[in-house]
Amino acid sequence: MADRPATAPRILLLFFSLSGQTRRLIRAMADGMRAAGADVVEARLRPERPIPFPLPSLRRTFWMMLRTFFRARTPIRPLAPEARSGRFDLVVLAGPTWSFNPSGPVLAFLDRDGAAVLGGRTVLPVISCRGYWRAHWWGLYGRIRRCGGRPLAPWVYTHPVAEPWRTLGVLLTIAGWNVKRVGFLARRYAHYGHSEDQVRDAAEKGRRFVRWMADRPPGG
Repeated sequence: MADRPATAPRILLLFFSLSGQTRRLIRAMADGMRAAGADVVEARLRPERPIPFPLPSLRRTFWMMLRTFFRARTPIRPLAPEARSGRFDLVVLAGPTWSFNPSGPVLAFLDRDGAAVLGGRTVLPVISCRGYWRAHWWGLYGRIRRCGGRPLAPWVYTHPVAEPWRTLGVLLTIAGWNVKRVGFLARRYAHYGHSEDQVRDAAEKGRRFVRWMADRPPGG
């Protein structure tokens, strides 16, 4: 108990997750933060029209990739009142990379709610991706700044499989293929998504970050 902060910081974990990978990281992070004494609020960005996972075909997958390459927005449902009006010492904004960019729901959030939720607050981006996250981060950094937020360096989690098998595995999994039945790929692509080590890392980082906040509050 000695590592708990004297005053519990309030943290908003705001995230979008299509396949469940970002959700795994955020739930682990929330557990670590709560274990260190933080008051954590989780709020998931939900599209107005649910997006199926996996997608029904390769054609639908390529069409979605093309649209998201040009940063197409995905309209989202209204945020929970607490996420919009609560006082938070930190906002975690998490989501996957879609075609080198933030996901459509995250972009829609920034357009509609970014200034209200992020303005004047410290923002910790968490990126879940296949491997190519820098363009996502550069775009997100500018958007957070324009919303009045103070972005910290991102926490980035990539899928722990070597290329080109990672790209093939992710693409086919999103399109609904069972890659374990694709002989040449099954031997090189053990599983889709993040490893248990990465999930444990998210929990430990969350715990340590709350301890850091107790020593040096980031503001907001």
